[in-house]
Amino acid sequence: QVQLVESGGGLVQAGGSLRLSCAASGLSFSRYAMGWFRQAEGKEREFVAAIGWNAGSITYVDSVKGRFTISRDNAKNTVYLQINSLKPEDTAVYYCAKRRIAYSSVSSLIGDYDYWGQGTQVTVSS
Repeated sequence: QVQLVESGGGLVQAGGSLRLSCAASGLSFSRYAMGWFRQAEGKEREFVAAIGWNAGSITYVDSVKGRFTISRDNAKNTVYLQINSLKPEDTAVYYCAKRRIAYSSVSSLIGDYDYWGQGTQVTVSS
């Protein structure tokens, strides 16, 4: 079965950096676009970034452009999210997700993703 396992979260001071990883198994990873989402306490889950199946297309939510970088290594079945210049408002549980349809384009819509990881907590102190 499909499994997505995030890692790399933690407690960091404002201005710091983290690299999140999402290891995938049970799927033909290279066929699917992948996304990162986050959910702050008391708020709805929101889109952060997505990368195409061959990394040919990438998109970010405006609030993280220039600070976050999504990438993937299809040989390792892993997608990454490098997060720099962290702000307290970046505090959230970060989730990776698999695009529902193979070879489809990147998407910011939660409903376009069918498998999710358990999440990794990112906490930014001011």
